[in-house]
Amino acid sequence: MADWQRHLVRDAGGFFLLDPVLTQGVPVRLFLNERLLETAEEGLLQQILNACAFPGVRCVVVTPDVHYGYGVPVGCVIATGGTLAMGPVGFDIGCGMMAARSAVDAGAATPERRLAFNREVMRRVEMGAGGRSRSLKKLTRTAFEDIVRGGAEHYVAAYGAGFDRGNAERHRIPVDDDWEIPYGGRGRPERGIEQVGSLGGGNHFMELQADGDGKLWVMVHTGSRGFGHGLTTNFFQLAKQENPALPSLDLGYFTPESRHWRSYRNAIAAGGNFAIVNRLVIFEQLARAFFDTFGADLELVYEISHNLAQLEPHPEFGDVWVHRKGATRAFPAGHPLLAGTPWERAGHPVLIPGSNQDCSFVLRPAAGAARSLYSVNHGAGRRMSRSAAVRELSRREIEDAYRAAGILVNADDRVPLDEAGPAYKSAREVVDCVVEAGLATVEVELRPLASLKGTEERKRKGR
Repeated sequence: MADWQRHLVRDAGGFFLLDPVLTQGVPVRLFLNERLLETAEEGLLQQILNACAFPGVRCVVVTPDVHYGYGVPVGCVIATGGTLAMGPVGFDIGCGMMAARSAVDAGAATPERRLAFNREVMRRVEMGAGGRSRSLKKLTRTAFEDIVRGGAEHYVAAYGAGFDRGNAERHRIPVDDDWEIPYGGRGRPERGIEQVGSLGGGNHFMELQADGDGKLWVMVHTGSRGFGHGLTTNFFQLAKQENPALPSLDLGYFTPESRHWRSYRNAIAAGGNFAIVNRLVIFEQLARAFFDTFGADLELVYEISHNLAQLEPHPEFGDVWVHRKGATRAFPAGHPLLAGTPWERAGHPVLIPGSNQDCSFVLRPAAGAARSLYSVNHGAGRRMSRSAAVRELSRREIEDAYRAAGILVNADDRVPLDEAGPAYKSAREVVDCVVEAGLATVEVELRPLASLKGTEERKRKGR
């Protein structure tokens, strides 16, 4: 156990509290069990304190998938009275998940059909860093701006999309009409114009799965690509110029008095809209690949983000800007922001991926989620850094284990070691923390059958 954990006390609400003397009086709630705490990194304390140090912070929540990030931990939630903190949104604005189900029996996913599905998806969706769209190749700047301003609402109206935009967590995040996208600069957010409908690299994936009833599902994890990264890069520079005393770019922020606050709020909205549409465009391509392979349709279940800052009402802290950095919104039945949606009486689905060797989950928020700022984890969370995974894991052992489990990766069965199962925590253990704390319940458990990921491993070795 790290030394800083001596400053934790267990609260009756199902979480640990960090000593407020350390946190400048900001309540910090950690929803981890003892074993996950024992394996938590020593450096997390400083990152948690970083999260408490932004102006106007009212509460910080740490989710059970927490691990070391940039400035603040991945797997934390920060509520502020108005400050927009940049590190807690991150470079991949709006990164999140999409899930769809079918009536096809999992037995139809023979090894031959899994390979056929993966090949068909790879033909339709480009993977890896810098990848470009194959379905919206000739998007003009005007058409692109319509998408990032209008979100799924505009995409469905303009492109005749084959899904119900009501199944998106936010079908449109409002962007001010007079806001101008800060193209150019060091970030070059215009990179995103050619990327709507592409997956990206790192931990982004597409996956064929089977549920407990033996039916096939697909999941997608991706975000705002070069557009979100470029916006963040440019605004980090503005934050540093406005406040040269910042100890790190990762700790940049804008208070409501800043001349950049409104512009960054719009950037979050536009990046979020890009990410929503990106996942839904990929869903359309997956649905076509699925039909070509299995002769059946996919039904969109839900689409949800886990890297955003949004204004939300909270019964304890009032109207706050909730920053979810590697954390997922979890509104239960009766939450005011679900009024008028299909989810107002049951709470919306929460999509939680494991590693591509582990189970994924669909959760349903419970009333207790108010204690965690209406948030849960966003995945299993890393237990090994990328470099450590590449250095320490045996390729032969990893790929033998995947083959023994019947999990096909891409079309060549080559597993990216930095994304292999052992690099991640147990998804079940992390989800159990959420369930035991009364934040959500498990509705569906999904096991992986075929995984699609971009890999930068060969490029790194080549360099």
